[in-house]
Amino acid sequence: MVKHRRLSDNLESNSNENDDKSNSALEEISPPKAPTGVKSIILSGTKYAYIITAAALFSGIFTPLTLGVETEEVISGMLVIFLGLGGGIMIFLGIKNQKYTTIMICGGLGMMILSLILIFQVAQRSLFG
Repeated sequence: MVKHRRLSDNLESNSNENDDKSNSALEEISPPKAPTGVKSIILSGTKYAYIITAAALFSGIFTPLTLGVETEEVISGMLVIFLGLGGGIMIFLGIKNQKYTTIMICGGLGMMILSLILIFQVAQRSLFG
């Protein structure tokens, strides 16, 4: 003869399983704590220093030497590129961080759009008439 289970027996066993699953899911979702030692800060700083150096080289730091362009134009162009780079870094950190994600992504996109507008202004091709 087949044993029939009561509905309350199923609810008790399911609730215990769900609690175990939700606790393990919370442990998997929470990111590990980053070490805040001197070594990790130096490594993080050098990572951003490499990015800034590469952006400076790509934006034409040697242009005044090779083409004879005025230094002020090159510096303003580099600052515009750095603004876009800062927007990209802000988007990256917004995606990586669990807190203030929307604000950081919107701020990064705003910085990149402003950088695009300023690039057109530096190139003397205004977007606004």
